[in-house]
Amino acid sequence: MLHVLGLLDSPDVGEVLYEGKRIDNLNEGARDLLRNRVFGFIFQFYHLLPELSLLENVMAPLMIRYSLWEYWKQRRAIRQQASEILNEVGLGHRVRHRPSQLSGGELQRGAIARALITRPRILLADEPTGNLDAATGQEIMTLLKKLNEENKLTIVMVTHDEAVANQAHRIVRLK
Repeated sequence: MLHVLGLLDSPDVGEVLYEGKRIDNLNEGARDLLRNRVFGFIFQFYHLLPELSLLENVMAPLMIRYSLWEYWKQRRAIRQQASEILNEVGLGHRVRHRPSQLSGGELQRGAIARALITRPRILLADEPTGNLDAATGQEIMTLLKKLNEENKLTIVMVTHDEAVANQAHRIVRLK
């Protein structure tokens, strides 16, 4: 479902609408643009690039967004923005660490920071607490609730965990 909503896959039937307009039938370039500007993704398995530092992983979506010249002109501001987001998620002290040097909770908070760098309107989260112990999972849920309340960020989350689902403002069950 999240892959269809986030335009990674196309629906077999039906349509995906955003702000009243159909988006699942857009050309690949337009879909890419929406994925980089409207949607943020948090996957269950983090998908941080092992050869990059945490800071570089968080900066990656903006490195992709801009041309080489445009990125070069904005690199200091992008680095500053990534540092601020890492501080916000409690990882300001880990910016130079590689993913292999981080705990599961730190990896997930890094993935959240990477999703937030583009300032998405909608955050799509696939089992964001699924690979974490209960205490760390609750830390992630607290962070997501804070982002929802303070930043007015819409979050669509898929979970099998009833306790996690019960923290949502709205629950939709798929059968």
